[in-house]
Amino acid sequence: MSWQRALACWALRTRIRPHTARPEFDVEQARSYASRRVWTPRVPKGWRLMVHASGDEWLTNETRPRRTILYLHGGGYYFCSPRSHRAITFRLAAQARASVLSLDYRLAPEHRFPAAVDDGVAAYRRLLDEGTPAHSIALAGDSAGGGLALATLLALRDAGTPLPAAAVLFSPWTDLTCGGASMRTNEGRDPMYHAAVFPRVAAQYLGGADARHPYASPLFGEFSGLPPLLLQVGDTELLLDDSTRVAERARAAGVAVQLDVWRNVPHIFQIWAPFMPEASEALKRAAAFIEEMTPLRAAHRLPITSMV
Repeated sequence: MSWQRALACWALRTRIRPHTARPEFDVEQARSYASRRVWTPRVPKGWRLMVHASGDEWLTNETRPRRTILYLHGGGYYFCSPRSHRAITFRLAAQARASVLSLDYRLAPEHRFPAAVDDGVAAYRRLLDEGTPAHSIALAGDSAGGGLALATLLALRDAGTPLPAAAVLFSPWTDLTCGGASMRTNEGRDPMYHAAVFPRVAAQYLGGADARHPYASPLFGEFSGLPPLLLQVGDTELLLDDSTRVAERARAAGVAVQLDVWRNVPHIFQIWAPFMPEASEALKRAAAFIEEMTPLRAAHRLPITSMV
C-alpha cells in the first residue's frame, strides 16, 4: 500500500466521511465545495481542450485520435462536472490516444430521472450523427456516472441504436435500492462514505420513479448484447457489490467482463492520479482496455476477476 493511498484514505475518513452520516445534506453547499476543491491538471501536450457553452468538454488531438470516449462524471447525480473530473479524462485521452467528450448532463434535483439518461443517449447519438463509427467509441464513467454509462448502454440497445465497442466503469453505482451486501459489510471500512447517505441521494435523483427501473438501477436490467465491460472497484467500498453483481449478471448473459478489485483504495481512487500510484496504474489499465477494444469489435472473453 503506497503512502499516497494511505494519506488519501486518511484525509477522506477524517474530512469527508463524517458529513455523510448527517440526516440532511445541502445540494448547493456540496456543489460549492466541489467547485472550490477542484485541482485542474494541465491539458496534455499536443491536445486541445474546448469547453462548450453547454458545459460539455471536448479534448482532441487532430493528429492522433482513432477512437472516442464519451465520459460521464460522478457526483451522485447532483453535483460535480466535466471540470471536476479532468484528472481522469485528460489521462484517459492521452494514454488511450482518444478524443474525449466529457458530458455536462443535467443534474438533480432540478432535473430528476430520467433526464441524465436522456442526455447520455442524446450525446452518443450526436457522435454517431457527426460520423463517428460506433465501433470506435467507448463509454466511461465513475460512481453515479458509471451507473449512468451502463444505463445508457441499456437504453441504446433497447432502442436498436448501434452500440459502442466497450464501456469502462469506475466504482459504478448500479443499484439505487442500495441493497448490496457490501452496504452492510463495508460500513466503517469505506474511507469516504457512511451507507446512510446513499438512500437520501437516490431519492433526490429518483423523485417518484421506481428505484428498480433498469435505467435508474442498471443492475436490474437485461445485459444480453452489451459490449465488453471493464469494472474497477475497491474491496472496502460500500459500492463493491454494485460492481461484483453486475459482473456476475453480465457474464451470465454472455458479455465479456473484466472486474478489477483493488485493495484498500477509496471510492473513485482514479481521480487521485497522478498523486496516487495506484490511480495512475488503474487509468493505464483502463486506457489499454479501450485501445484493445476500439476500433475493432471485440468478441473474445476477458478474465472475470483480478485482485490488485
